[in-house]
Amino acid sequence: MEKFAWIMSPNKNWDDKKDLITTSLESGINHIMAKEDEIKNIKKLANTNIISNNPEAEIYLIGINGEGDNTLPLSKNLEKSKDLKDAKEHKNLGQSVAAYIEIIDKEHEHLARKLGKTVDYLILVGKDWTVIPLENILADLQSENVKIIAAVTDENEAKLALETLEIGTDGVIFEPKDFAQIKKIADLIENLSHEKYNLKEATITNVKPLGTGDRVCIDTTSMMVPGEGMLIGSYSKAMFLVHSESLESEYVASRPFRVNAGPVQAYVMVPGNKTRYLAELEAGDEVLIVNKDGTTRPTIVGRCKIEKRPLLLIEAEYEDIKIKSLLQNAETIRIVSNNGEAVSVSNLNQGDKVKVFIDENARHFGMAINETIIEK
Repeated sequence: MEKFAWIMSPNKNWDDKKDLITTSLESGINHIMAKEDEIKNIKKLANTNIISNNPEAEIYLIGINGEGDNTLPLSKNLEKSKDLKDAKEHKNLGQSVAAYIEIIDKEHEHLARKLGKTVDYLILVGKDWTVIPLENILADLQSENVKIIAAVTDENEAKLALETLEIGTDGVIFEPKDFAQIKKIADLIENLSHEKYNLKEATITNVKPLGTGDRVCIDTTSMMVPGEGMLIGSYSKAMFLVHSESLESEYVASRPFRVNAGPVQAYVMVPGNKTRYLAELEAGDEVLIVNKDGTTRPTIVGRCKIEKRPLLLIEAEYEDIKIKSLLQNAETIRIVSNNGEAVSVSNLNQGDKVKVFIDENARHFGMAINETIIEK
């Protein structure tokens, strides 16, 4: 699961605040909770996302603190909560909404669960996450379409929140105090966001040259190294690990930012255990770089290049599962063998062992679902 971090605008003078916000942005943190009078200055630093009670903010914020927003006990007055009403009104206007709630008792925990069924983001504030029943809220809202964010002060609190119940919160929010704190939390987010795929060993059963088709090259904003590529295939639940162009060749120079992915109809794995058609990808989209051990990291598409090229059909089997994919018929196109080495498709033979990913679930609109879908 991809994790994320937001920051609260620091309670400092502008010069000190500016340096901390800039460091956060450079560390990949691009959501800032800010007061209305700060937004203009923050926007001058970068085109970032603001969380604020300003209706023009990218994410509209409703806030509940320890004072509560009701004169009656919250548990008896949930439907009359002005914050809940505010959230529904802005959702109806098509805005993204975040609720900021301090969990000080069972009533506020109950209200957090109620808000979590309405808002897009639920920011939970607690004095001690080892005591606050974060597990209860996570369990109750796990089937809802809401991102849960824990307010933390340091890397240790962030790690605890992000790993609670094994699933953890979707993100954390913190007030940056110094550059070291920002760096530690940003590094933690990056490490926890790496998805892991259990790659299997499949046996090549057929390699067959075909005619031409529209082939897609994915050029990313990241440099890949030998052993890295992308999961690509004609079937959304069975994919080959197609190697990047990070190796030197006597025919062309290495292009370590590129994966020659296959024809337009093929699937590629993207963050969140989802797939996209190659034809859909464009600059700014995210895809997953996968290494020979199944460890992943997200990257951004810089461009996709579609050209007519001769194609090759590759078929393999894992147990009783058949796997097919089409790739460009060229010596520089490689998939990853069972021992982690890149092997050219022009050198593939029946009986060769290669790395594949097999998904137990079928997919609908790119998302894994428990449904029978036949692909052939």
